[in-house]
Amino acid sequence: MEDSSVEATYTQRHSCSNVTVRSRRTCTKEKDREKQRAAVPEGHRVPLLSHTNTQDVNGTPVKRQSNNVPLCPLLCVAALSFCTRFFRLTQPPHVCWDETHFGKMGSYYINRTFFFDVHPPLGKMLIGLAGYLTGYDGTFPFIKPGDKYEHHNYWGMRGFCAVLGSCLPPFAFLVVLDLSHSTSAALIAASLLIFDTGCITLSQYILLDPILMFFIMGAVLSMVKFNQQRFRPFSWSWCLWLLLTGVNLSGSLGVKFVGLFVIILVGINTAWDLWRLLGNLHLSLVDFAKHLIARIFGLIILPLFLYTTIFAVHFIVLNRSGPGDGFFSSAFQSRLIGNNLHNATMPEYLAYGSIITVKNLRIAGGYLHSHWHLYPEGVGAHQQQVTAYMHKDYNNLWLVKRPDSDDDTGTPELVRHGDIIQLEHKETTRNLHSHLHEAPLTKKHLQVTGYGINGTGDTNDLWKVEVCGGKKGDPVKVLRSKVRFLHRTTGCVLYSSGKTLPKWGWEQAEVTCSPYLKETPNSQWNIEDHINPKMPNISLHVLKPSFLEILLESHIVMIRGNSGLKPKDNEVNSKPWHWPINYQGLRFSGVNETEYRVYLLGNPVIWWLNLFSLALFLVMVSVCSIALQRGAKLEGAKRAHCQVLMEGGGMLCLGWLLHYLPFYAMGRILYYHHYFPAMLFSSMLTGITLDTLLQNADLLFNPAVSKYILRGGQTVLLGGILYRELYLSPCAASTCSALSPMA
Repeated sequence: MEDSSVEATYTQRHSCSNVTVRSRRTCTKEKDREKQRAAVPEGHRVPLLSHTNTQDVNGTPVKRQSNNVPLCPLLCVAALSFCTRFFRLTQPPHVCWDETHFGKMGSYYINRTFFFDVHPPLGKMLIGLAGYLTGYDGTFPFIKPGDKYEHHNYWGMRGFCAVLGSCLPPFAFLVVLDLSHSTSAALIAASLLIFDTGCITLSQYILLDPILMFFIMGAVLSMVKFNQQRFRPFSWSWCLWLLLTGVNLSGSLGVKFVGLFVIILVGINTAWDLWRLLGNLHLSLVDFAKHLIARIFGLIILPLFLYTTIFAVHFIVLNRSGPGDGFFSSAFQSRLIGNNLHNATMPEYLAYGSIITVKNLRIAGGYLHSHWHLYPEGVGAHQQQVTAYMHKDYNNLWLVKRPDSDDDTGTPELVRHGDIIQLEHKETTRNLHSHLHEAPLTKKHLQVTGYGINGTGDTNDLWKVEVCGGKKGDPVKVLRSKVRFLHRTTGCVLYSSGKTLPKWGWEQAEVTCSPYLKETPNSQWNIEDHINPKMPNISLHVLKPSFLEILLESHIVMIRGNSGLKPKDNEVNSKPWHWPINYQGLRFSGVNETEYRVYLLGNPVIWWLNLFSLALFLVMVSVCSIALQRGAKLEGAKRAHCQVLMEGGGMLCLGWLLHYLPFYAMGRILYYHHYFPAMLFSSMLTGITLDTLLQNADLLFNPAVSKYILRGGQTVLLGGILYRELYLSPCAASTCSALSPMA
């Protein structure tokens, strides 16, 4: 029967001479499909399908795979996903974990207040937009975990994150379905995400993680759908999925920098696709160039444009001075309404008798700062601390003095390149000082302190002014001149190391005197605030930076801030090897005396099953590769299973590796929730691996027994997941109850 169907199909395609008009149209369409198919490399090519059956590349009749999505299973997956994420969404009614940060940042967007964060802005912008659209007014302070929301409308921001988190299982279902053409494999993968307590908990709070994972899964789904359209190049669906892939890539990177990992995954897939196209001799170089240009536009130019647009909106919305000002340069701050540099006027040149603030040119280098607190015993000399402070403060003010001279009368004299000056701290009246004691953290540098009484000190208070790129006699320009301060006695240079002092230093940045005189941003400073009523003022409007300048500066600040995230004293953090084995979770709520306790912990059955499936996948792929290499004769279905395992499973395994292994090289503090993007890939890989294993049980058992093994294995798998989900549900907010026990 199958042979006759194939023969009929062949006859239809190759006998177009004596047919009706309708048949000629059919033949024309078939010829068009043949031309499109000729433009696809052999490695990508699949047999042309008849209405019922066709042949594989070896001539073996196989059943046609339907491209229709099974609607009923997909709707069940979506319904279960939304129900588990939205059940008791508003519980607990207090701030949980990082809601302290991201809820507050959403409020900043509503109030248009500038702030600094180590992540790109898209996730916080969307949280703020969700809060604004659902009636939140941006007035809740988000001070610490455990604070009651009371009358404030917070459900909109949680609901937005829950909606995106609820999309992950349906996305996984569609990805696995397209890769394996198996509804059972898709259901296994979706079930692992639906009933994982960790995924449920992470989706129910005001966090960046569900937003990030939504865009990652969206990018993977769009990439897979685009690959499915490779036999219809430049059709509207081909273009749609290509553009959606680019949109999701920009979204993933716009939420967190770890979105770069899915960009690498899509890049590898695209490079391999183009390599196959290049090897297709039926495809002209002009057509190949069209494919290349389309991918450059959809996967590079469009994502870069959207990513840049995200920052443009970010800078337009946050136009008011806020807590993030001090992390950025003086020129950047001059564009913020309410900042003392915005539309400000001040003397153009530095003079003796001026009161100034001095800002380090290292990104997030901070202001030269001092306070009444002393260095503790055993840390250099027991003198007043001098640090670098990120925020504007009265203790950042310094008085510029000429040694042994009064500057109270007469016309002020300009400070020039090569002058010897003293800097007196305005609040404590102690001079900026250095001596032959080692610095607190950078042991090869010298300590910098505040010394003296009412501005009187010793020769260790003298500093030589050096304008970078200047010559003797050049004046010091406010904001524009890069200045270095060389210690007169020891010859070292004033330096901001960027290292964070312990609690005795109020976790401010270390300031030292470096014996290494090479010009670096750490040793360069600029004069920011400048007060001198005896001198004429100029407008600072001309110093406002361009968009590209502030875009570049913001990225440098974010990258350095990210690398500077180190664990604090007694802070719980985890190591990457802890994550796949579900070694320990993360406390979301319960630090304070609150009614609810919530603990982030994955379902052990799911996580250990994922780990087992990773090992099983490697074994099965090895067996398939050896069998194919040795020329084993596999029937059509078995060969298709091997192809699904090696291609679809290989792509998911690569995604897991890209989203997991880089954390071993990171020096910043790590948390358990960093593994969840990788967990998405391992869960999808588990669906394909276990389904392929169960589908091929007939290799060891007779067909009747293998059928029972297939159904029994699926039942046991789902039952184990559900049982463990119900057992661990008190850890998740979706089923938390008053005073529920911690795991």
